[in-house]
Amino acid sequence: MIAFPLKRVSAAFAIAALVAGCSSGVKLDDVPVEDRGAMSTAPNPGANSGSMGQSGVAPVDLSQSAQNAGGPVGVERIVYFDFDSFVVKPEYQSLLEGHARYLKAAPARKVMIEGHTDERGGREYNLALGQKRAEAVRRSLALLGVGDAQMEAVSFGKEKPAISGHGEDAHSQNRRAELTYR
Repeated sequence: MIAFPLKRVSAAFAIAALVAGCSSGVKLDDVPVEDRGAMSTAPNPGANSGSMGQSGVAPVDLSQSAQNAGGPVGVERIVYFDFDSFVVKPEYQSLLEGHARYLKAAPARKVMIEGHTDERGGREYNLALGQKRAEAVRRSLALLGVGDAQMEAVSFGKEKPAISGHGEDAHSQNRRAELTYR
């Protein structure tokens, strides 16, 4: 008779462990992001024909001029944040309004909002903080009338610092969200 309640308790623990293991914060219903607006550069006919390789992937120009192609003229593209914060400061309101006007006037254009952090903290923490910074800028643009389909928020955490260094000057320039157009 003792074996029967033991089986029930074991089954209940097994079901609880299965449910707990399957409940994650990952949104499985979200559609994966596809970059349909990316531009590649075709190789020069006189260039080394082996540079594309078997995959047929052309080299991409990652210079600053290629990253800043498009977008509003004369409007900064970086929002800086305080330490351990993802609050968009009021001083960036005009910057966001300029980008919102541009995006509303050009509904085919898309902006990538890249969240960054300084070097302090763990990798996972900084990825999460960078995402919160990018999402804060995205929400600000959405409140100004920019459509969700025009914006993508991503985090690079501490992986792509703007400048190297360990002082507060370097840290303050690395705590940012950058807007790049495609």
